[in-house]
Amino acid sequence: MSSDLDRKMVFLSGPRQAGKTTLAKQIAGQSNRYPGAQVLNWDVPQDRSIIFNRSWSPSAGLVVFDELHKMKGWKPWLKGVFDGRPSHQTYMVTGSARLDAFRQAGESLAGRYFSWRLHPVSVEEWLVSEGGTPAEALHRILERGGFPEPLLADSARDAQRWRRLYLEGLVREDVLEFSRIHEVRAMRLFVDMLRSRVGSPVSLASISRDLQVSPATLAKYLEILEALYVVFTVRPFHRNIARALLKEPKVYFYDVGMVDEKLGDGGARFENACAAMLLRQVHQVQDEQGRDLQLQYIRDKEGREIDFVVSENDAPLLVAEAKLTENSISNLLASVADRFQDAKTWLVVRHLRNKEQRGSISIEPAADWLAELSAKF
Repeated sequence: MSSDLDRKMVFLSGPRQAGKTTLAKQIAGQSNRYPGAQVLNWDVPQDRSIIFNRSWSPSAGLVVFDELHKMKGWKPWLKGVFDGRPSHQTYMVTGSARLDAFRQAGESLAGRYFSWRLHPVSVEEWLVSEGGTPAEALHRILERGGFPEPLLADSARDAQRWRRLYLEGLVREDVLEFSRIHEVRAMRLFVDMLRSRVGSPVSLASISRDLQVSPATLAKYLEILEALYVVFTVRPFHRNIARALLKEPKVYFYDVGMVDEKLGDGGARFENACAAMLLRQVHQVQDEQGRDLQLQYIRDKEGREIDFVVSENDAPLLVAEAKLTENSISNLLASVADRFQDAKTWLVVRHLRNKEQRGSISIEPAADWLAELSAKF
């Protein structure tokens, strides 16, 4: 990221309270590289005045604009700032919403920035930071979610209290930026319904009948929730798989702790954790290397599924089925492994005593697999 700042602006986006500001301050704190760096938060009145007046220090090596997307007309404003900057000065823009839409910002910012996305903590990152075993790391993330504050909280109860306030604040503050106030209640009900549907293809038509809201309105709500980094969708992989015809996406949460705990044996939360960490790695590769990776799933007309397929240019690179305890290989997984022999295929199991290799399919404990996820791309 620092090397990108030497050439262009950097846009850092991701879920609210995932650590973007902390990371930006760490980068700004590299005084040898960015002497006199300043961090300006749009939500702080004094900082907002400095932004309006462009009165930050002209000698600053780096200026961080936090939550700048809340400023009306920020795009042409930022273009003017960047194009007229001193040669020694660079900029970082951080935000918890709509930074993904900066990719569609039009010609005004074209060629002036690199985009990075920050995700909640993964098993791999926890081990680097806190140590312990992969199984311990996965257990804690499944219990607390991957956001720094609840993950590091003294108790699971404190983590749950954080989550309730987080969701209330998200709906009350961020959602209102994108929708009308009378829609907030419907949006909250929609989120609650999605929490109970993790791991299953989501039919907006079905939910619309329950909520008495049109499918088109729900599609808009889903788009808002994606823009706010509350949820992400995983869509079907289609390339020449005869029966992979289902078009409904699966919806997962960036915060694993949002998954409804009443969903049986914890399988949905476990699947969501695998999805979130896979997406984190996909985004990391996209942002750092520019590769065209996609996270998808397979489901045929008989309802048989493979949970995750990471593809590049429509060719599978990684195929993974996630299970709690069962280590039997499905016919569909075996068929896909045989058809796409260049792809690495795994069955990852939450509770597994021993690793196995059955033909081209590796069977691994999920915690160990997630702990080495970056090496699998």
